[in-house]
Amino acid sequence: MIKKTSPSIDEWLKEAKADPAALKVGMFLVHNGVVRQTPKAKVRQGIDDGSLVKGMYFSYDAEKVDEAIAETYKMDGIFYVKVWLNEGRLEIGDDIMYVLIGGDIRPHVVAALQFLVEKIKTECVTEIEQKA
Repeated sequence: MIKKTSPSIDEWLKEAKADPAALKVGMFLVHNGVVRQTPKAKVRQGIDDGSLVKGMYFSYDAEKVDEAIAETYKMDGIFYVKVWLNEGRLEIGDDIMYVLIGGDIRPHVVAALQFLVEKIKTECVTEIEQKA
């Protein structure tokens, strides 16, 4: 697996706004996850073993991602969803994922972004941190 070239968010937004569903969209929200130096255990659980991350191996289950996207479309007020996931050996600062959500009002869009990113991170991907 070779890491992919990150998409252009400007192009994604142009594409999204040209979609027929855009007539119902009042907000787009983008999530860009990147590889950070601080280990997940320290950030999420406060466990500091003194280590730093130098990179990660990242992979995903495309079928599960598609299912998560389909679930997101069932949420109130959500009319546009696009996901890009990297793969392979990633370095600090590399893009892990982009998620674009378009919906009618801010509370619906924020909820959908939170739902989809959480679902992807907990059910669809494998992240193996490489410690320095």
